[in-house]
Amino acid sequence: MKTIIEIHALQNFAPSNLNRDDTGAPKDAFFGGTRRARVSSQCLKRALREYFKGQNKDWVADRTKRVVDALKERLTPKLKDQKDFSEVNLLKTIEVAVSSLGSNKKVKVDKERKTDVLLFLSPGEIDALEKVITESFAELLKGKPSEQLVKNLNDAIDGEDKSRLSVDVALFGRMLAVMPEKSQYAACQVAHAISTHSVEREFDFYTAVDDLKPEDTAGADMMGTVEFNSACFYRYAVVDWEKLVTNLQGNRALAAKGLHVFLEGFVVAEPTGKQNTFAAHNPPEFVLVSVRRNAAPRNLANAFEIPIRVKKDESLTRKSAEELAKKAQTLQVAFGGEEQTFVLNLIEAKLNGLGTIAPALKDLLDKAILAVQE
Repeated sequence: MKTIIEIHALQNFAPSNLNRDDTGAPKDAFFGGTRRARVSSQCLKRALREYFKGQNKDWVADRTKRVVDALKERLTPKLKDQKDFSEVNLLKTIEVAVSSLGSNKKVKVDKERKTDVLLFLSPGEIDALEKVITESFAELLKGKPSEQLVKNLNDAIDGEDKSRLSVDVALFGRMLAVMPEKSQYAACQVAHAISTHSVEREFDFYTAVDDLKPEDTAGADMMGTVEFNSACFYRYAVVDWEKLVTNLQGNRALAAKGLHVFLEGFVVAEPTGKQNTFAAHNPPEFVLVSVRRNAAPRNLANAFEIPIRVKKDESLTRKSAEELAKKAQTLQVAFGGEEQTFVLNLIEAKLNGLGTIAPALKDLLDKAILAVQE
């Protein structure tokens, strides 16, 4: 029986520019016929992965072209007493090893010791590569590794020991173009955040004065504009519990810990764009988590197809939450499925009996994880 965990959040940000496009303007999109503020799913996942690093660095893979330098730093103290060891020889062995990776095509290393493709490797996979290179230093130094050694190097990347996969790869997936058979299907999906209402771009005109300028202070020494907006964002993500457990080789305890951190990070992790300028640190004031079985995922963005409008003294977030609750109940009646829903409602929105109210985030997450494991 398939189990999915969905999280919906409403987050009202003060003036900010959290996620910029190629012109430096806040990203946006047309939805329901009007312009909405937007934060991309890639931006949100980046914030989540950074949050994961703060919880457990071994849960987070590195996406890099600089794996040669990373391996050099690790291997130098281990191989410095090896016969024929030198920095030049060490780099040669590492470059031969890294250039042996790939099935679709081989990885190439340039003069700056960077690979031609981004490699997305877990700490366990880096450890395994390090071990193979350490054990095969002499053979790699000759520059022509055997077929068995090439196999061993490639098996270090998600080989027979698939427990090397990190939690973030299990959740977010990865694509390795040079070895597509080692790509990983994600256990979660994250939507672009969009505003529940229409927005217009605004501009902040700024000037700066030279502190060491003589007494004449007329005129500015630098000036410019920064685009920004302020919006109540609807955010959504869904996790396939069985897929997450499968990706983590059946380790349900680790899957539960990873899910807990994912849900917590989804609520508290923020994009960092222009935060030194705007300091828009505004946590979500409405969070809904549903544990659902025998039902398809339900993104509730269509609750805001008609953009929310508020009158004087009305709360934009509260009205958005009430529309969200109506949409959730309408879809549940229409499509059914087993469901347990838990709500953090800091804005006292009228929910007409939707879900079990949790007084704090910890309580909300504990209830959701318990429901998943029932």
